[in-house]
Amino acid sequence: MKTKQFILGVALSAVVGGGVAVGSYKVLEGDNAVQVEEQQYPTVRYTSDMRSSNTVVPEGLNFIKAAQVSTPAVVHVMTEYSVRSSEQYSSPMDPFLREFFGDGLGQNVPRGPQVGSGSGVIIASNGYIVTNNHVIDKADKIEVVLDDKRKFEATLVGSDPTTDIALLKVNSDNLPTIRYGNSDDLQVGEWVLAVGNPMNLTSTVTAGIVSAKGRNINILRTSARQDMSIESFIQTDAAVNPGNSGGALVNLNGDLVGINTAIASQTGQFAGYSFAVPSAIVSKVVDDLLKYGEVQRALLGASIQEIDAAFAKEKGLKTLKGVYVAAVQEGSGAKEAGLQSGDVITAVNDVNVGKSSQLLEQIARYRPGDKVKVSYIREGKNKTANVTLKNLNNSTELVKRSNAKAITFDGATFEPVSKQEMSKLGIDGGAKIKNVRDSKFRDTGMKDGFIITRIDKYEVNEPADVEKHLNNFEGGVVYIEGVYPDGLKAYYPIGKG
Repeated sequence: MKTKQFILGVALSAVVGGGVAVGSYKVLEGDNAVQVEEQQYPTVRYTSDMRSSNTVVPEGLNFIKAAQVSTPAVVHVMTEYSVRSSEQYSSPMDPFLREFFGDGLGQNVPRGPQVGSGSGVIIASNGYIVTNNHVIDKADKIEVVLDDKRKFEATLVGSDPTTDIALLKVNSDNLPTIRYGNSDDLQVGEWVLAVGNPMNLTSTVTAGIVSAKGRNINILRTSARQDMSIESFIQTDAAVNPGNSGGALVNLNGDLVGINTAIASQTGQFAGYSFAVPSAIVSKVVDDLLKYGEVQRALLGASIQEIDAAFAKEKGLKTLKGVYVAAVQEGSGAKEAGLQSGDVITAVNDVNVGKSSQLLEQIARYRPGDKVKVSYIREGKNKTANVTLKNLNNSTELVKRSNAKAITFDGATFEPVSKQEMSKLGIDGGAKIKNVRDSKFRDTGMKDGFIITRIDKYEVNEPADVEKHLNNFEGGVVYIEGVYPDGLKAYYPIGKG
């Protein structure tokens, strides 16, 4: 009997031990760590000008210079999340334990505010900081703690879920920075350092080598924009753990060559490989957010497919190198340039692309309206085409930052929604209402702070849309859809006549 109890105890300890593992972005509730699971992909967890990255290896191969240069510019990103009213009383039980004991154990336990922990990289001395989108996503409050222990509240400048990059701003000057390096110069086998704040161990440096480039791990394909995701990660064996997300991957010069983002793990702890967004993508996303407020995504306009031996045999291809064009969209740049289904793309602007992730990475560096030279094979012959890249709407127009202003309509004030609120609530725009008590909206039951996102079938992206759409209705009942700052969605009818 004692032997059975011992075995059961060991088994339960193993379950509990496995159950408390977290991803590369550490989330805390009260004083205790809680599990953050990626449900669809359980083996993967989140975690200016460029200059040449041709590394001059110090004598004796030491990492001191790179650590000294980079550590002061890597910050600790602390986030805070309010608990919605519907979530205040729910079971905090670990998912692993729930498999054994069901949902009844531990129910109706009050939950306090959640806080999270990640890393960030100062890229400009006037307070611009790069981190991962998943580190700050839906946060009510963002704070950063510098290596010298100074603390600042940060605002969200913008974010891009398709690359998992976000840009923050703190109100300070003369901050230490990391220079961009050129991730294209990185070689497999080259030494790199990961700098971040794993498990709240601030300013931690680990070393490893570049294990692979252009790695697609399908971790970003859980969002509504899954078909737009760009995954061409730098894979390294530098140790990365919960809290490293958003931190720096640097070469031996201390130049930023990537933003640490994810780990491959069955437990949520480092198991040998980590993944970073290349600095070539990071710098483009940051430039777009600063110049336009939105990321400018250029598209080739072709559906592509990987080539392996079986596929090559099926299609009668004489090469395993390149990316197969399965279809070309009407009105796209690829169609206008003469690309066809069955072509095999081998290079973009003379940069070889051997797999889909590499092709997508190259195209992601450009904006709608840019022209690229595409090298491809058709019926065994090498050809080239000059393709004008377009956006999702097959246009070359750039999406510019909205200069939305507050308006007064029917007695109420409507204000623009901040980037941070949009990120928190998962919306792309809207109009926040104030002074409901003194307006014609008071009879709907609407409260101050409600964010209108849709009127009838029309989207509301900015305050002016409220007046425009409501004035278009001459009579009858119009339904207004939106969300409150705590995440509660609501619908209100309003009569027009």
